[in-house]
Amino acid sequence: MATIPPQSPGRQGQQSHTHFAFAAMTTLFFIWGFITALNDILIPHLKATFSLSYTQAMLVQFCFFGAYFIVSPVAGKLIERIGYIRGIIVGLCTIALGCGLFYPAAEVAVYGLFLLGLFILAAGVTILQVSANPYVSILGPERTAASRLNLAQAINSLGHTLAPLFGAALIFGAVESEQITAKSVQLPYLLIAGVMLLTALSFKFLKLPVIESQDEHTAQQGDSIWQQKALVFGTLAIFLYVGAEVTIGSFLVNYFGQPHIGGLSEHQASQMVSYYWGGAMIGRFVGAALTRFVAPIYVLAFNSIMAIVLLLVSINSSGALAMWSVIAVGFFNSIMFPTIFTLAIRGLGPLTSRGSGLLCQAIVGGAILPLIQGLVADGTSVQFSFVVPMLAYIYIGWYALVGSKRPAAQQEVPVSL
Repeated sequence: MATIPPQSPGRQGQQSHTHFAFAAMTTLFFIWGFITALNDILIPHLKATFSLSYTQAMLVQFCFFGAYFIVSPVAGKLIERIGYIRGIIVGLCTIALGCGLFYPAAEVAVYGLFLLGLFILAAGVTILQVSANPYVSILGPERTAASRLNLAQAINSLGHTLAPLFGAALIFGAVESEQITAKSVQLPYLLIAGVMLLTALSFKFLKLPVIESQDEHTAQQGDSIWQQKALVFGTLAIFLYVGAEVTIGSFLVNYFGQPHIGGLSEHQASQMVSYYWGGAMIGRFVGAALTRFVAPIYVLAFNSIMAIVLLLVSINSSGALAMWSVIAVGFFNSIMFPTIFTLAIRGLGPLTSRGSGLLCQAIVGGAILPLIQGLVADGTSVQFSFVVPMLAYIYIGWYALVGSKRPAAQQEVPVSL
């Protein structure tokens, strides 16, 4: 895999430099978590402003996840040409451009311009992910790569938690609901654009470790990412994981409103959903520590099994047991993305950035699995439809124990920092 070249300062100074670089990277994880979660506020706002149907309003998520699918391969090749740090700067500036487009879109009140701005914004987020995920994974010993990504993803979850509060205060808080217009989004997204430009400027002058590729012991099976089985299987695992996490969260309000489950109002059910995402944040902090001492494949396999068991319990029970068992899945979701990502890019060497692009492209699963679960729910029931994410976790468990293994020729001794 790619590594950090030896530095002239002593080991202690080198470790300090690496820790600083990791801290800088976590700000990026917070940023894209924050921006992604703002969609939950943006969707109902635009729906009310433009009198949209639910299908039309869901174009927000379609454009967001569609950007991952379209932009990720291009982003991977871009990072190969300009490097991780410059890629991060490009991603931040692209986000700023997308946020800035919200201002004229609100002035002319055209929904299509909002969608264009959102797509550009999401393209920037995609470039950030393709750059930052492998950079954090490479930034230290391979044996602790999953731990680093889990900790970074925990900061990402913090962004998810805080963004709705920010959006609700600036978009909905300043005016009465009947007075809300398209212009309500101008201030928050202009603020975000400004922060993105300042962050890009900061990364321009930060002295961060330069990642170099070493291919003597890696990527021995050829120059095509499709020959890397662990990566290909991992891409499907990311697709199914993101799809499972998103589709569970999407159905919880309706599920908790079922008379035999919780009989909750939409307001009450929405409050309960926060426990699902909160569990993911807590689990990522726990996972960051745990994966330093336990092999990531076993942690991933255990969490997959627990998710399967909890969904089986929820499907076959009622009342509080059905509610809390599906909520608990959030905790076990926590380490899956960073762990799968780390396992999938091990040993890719010069193909790392391209492999990262493929994995980020698989995030489009978040747009596909909810549609599948919706079809199952329409044909059977909301409760039984949770079999869809359950099947996804079965594959993830297989990937942990079998699909993530790589040939002995690709095993390497990680650089210790």
